[in-house]
Amino acid sequence: MKFARTSALAWLSACALASADEFRHVGDYLLQSRVKLTGTHALVMPIKPLLLHAFTDGVEVRITAEGDDDARSTFEIYRSDGVGRPSRAGGAVEIIPGVQAISHQGGQFRHLRLSRETLTITAFPGISDQTIITHAVAANPAASEPTSPDPGKAPAAP
Repeated sequence: MKFARTSALAWLSACALASADEFRHVGDYLLQSRVKLTGTHALVMPIKPLLLHAFTDGVEVRITAEGDDDARSTFEIYRSDGVGRPSRAGGAVEIIPGVQAISHQGGQFRHLRLSRETLTITAFPGISDQTIITHAVAANPAASEPTSPDPGKAPAAP
């Protein structure tokens, strides 16, 4: 747990080194799924694979799509002390380096959860009973995954 917090602080410090006008690239993510929740129903929405790029200046996170850097979503960071995920060994949630951020535009509230491994955007459209969850994974997972203690054994899936 102490290592995870130290790693989170190191990752976030590196992200915050950019000046207020300078956004630094923090990762590329491949869009994998989009789910629309309405009441007790979950609808998996068909989605084409899309590469997303994440940038930060330490205060905001910008997400752009491959080939369209002018169209971007901006989120204001409100938590930078890591994000939780299920423990690889099972049991309690573990904290890994990451940030949480929010955006409120056009009557829609959006929440961003960003780590080296995943990018998740949860959108709550205004005047609606729907929630839309968009999930992407690191495009280069080898760079974000910790090394396995046993070289012949791959790390367990989250």
